[in-house]
Amino acid sequence: MLKVRFLGVIFLIMCASAARGQFLMDMIDTTTNLGKGMISIYKKFDHLRISGYMQPQFQFASGKGIESYAGGDFPAKVNNRFMLRRGRVRFDYAHFNKRNLPTVQFVFQFDGTERGVNIRDFWGRVFDGKWDVAALTMGMFARPFGYEVNLSSGDREAPERGRMSQILMKSERDMGAMLTFEPRQKSHPLHLLKVDIGMFNGQGLAGPADFDSHKDLIARVALKPMDINHSGWLLSAGASVLYGGMEQFTKVRYTMVDVKDDFTVDSAETNVGRIAPRHYYGADAQLLIPNTHGSTQFRAEYIRGTQTATYGTTETPGVIPMERNVLAPIYIRDFDGAYFCFLQHLGSAKHQLVLKYDWYDPNTHIQGKLIGHPGTHISASDIRYDTFGAGYVLYFNENMKATFWFDRVWNESTSLEGFTSDVDDNVFTARLQYRF
Repeated sequence: MLKVRFLGVIFLIMCASAARGQFLMDMIDTTTNLGKGMISIYKKFDHLRISGYMQPQFQFASGKGIESYAGGDFPAKVNNRFMLRRGRVRFDYAHFNKRNLPTVQFVFQFDGTERGVNIRDFWGRVFDGKWDVAALTMGMFARPFGYEVNLSSGDREAPERGRMSQILMKSERDMGAMLTFEPRQKSHPLHLLKVDIGMFNGQGLAGPADFDSHKDLIARVALKPMDINHSGWLLSAGASVLYGGMEQFTKVRYTMVDVKDDFTVDSAETNVGRIAPRHYYGADAQLLIPNTHGSTQFRAEYIRGTQTATYGTTETPGVIPMERNVLAPIYIRDFDGAYFCFLQHLGSAKHQLVLKYDWYDPNTHIQGKLIGHPGTHISASDIRYDTFGAGYVLYFNENMKATFWFDRVWNESTSLEGFTSDVDDNVFTARLQYRF
């Protein structure tokens, strides 16, 4: 009972506003042991912040049991569903020095839905206190690659990230360490520059633990929003690279070459222990133009590279690939993809129109009716998808918004059964977001 009361007191102190917190402190008799303890607790948790959001939604698909990147595949006999897409609670703690600059930051975030509870962020960051330009982060956090991967699902206007982002960066996060260069004083000549470089396990949250000793190197150089014409037009941009791979436990590997319309198999014994490549290169830019009643925004991002996966998927493996308890062969593909996004407020900041087009081509060496020719090793994993999304966002207030979104998805026509024409896999989403 004493423990419950103690936790209750802490919770009240953490959640109180500054004025109310000061009032509580004024009411405490600091000459008593209880009063002294309360003062120490207040000071310790003065910079603890609790936040979160919940996203219940209803979806209607144009077909039953479709495969979808709009919140996951639909069950076999289902074309509509209610679901809790995300339920996030985040704890942030930061300690500040006498100059009101952070010295230490700690973050813990979990996601709870009808499908279970999972950790999403668990990391700590220490800032240099001498030059105020660097920080070291370790733990589980978002990979520093691209713009969309690092844009919070609570802030993003579209319900989901694009197909390419979900496949290449499943769950967005990974275990690792990252060094950041980011001047915190506006007087610094490079205060608009941010550079992240880190080492990560590689499989992200797609697997329970690292399955090889090889690490991914990820780096991003970003230009923070800057006024480009002294009238409020803000331009930001970034370039990213991921240079990694996975150890081959099987000798069988398939690769594409320009002169053939099929994979070439390599079964040399020396392949075992080699590092199969996972190399991504990306560039992104964002432009915000203020209007009388809101703003106009343009966003674009392009990524290309080489991905190692399996015959049936181009997702980054979370575990050692197996087929029927036997090591599965690996498939190495060259890919590319992009998205272009237009956002426009409609008469006020409460109403927003969003248009988005994206594509993901998992195998740039083959396309169309060549996919599915008899005797080849091409599969449905090599099909290109294009998606056009359109939506309306209504911001009731800073704590609540509604999103109405429709995704029109096209796959290229192939010779594969089931994919000789466009599959009927479009999805409409109606979502409410509650935030605190």
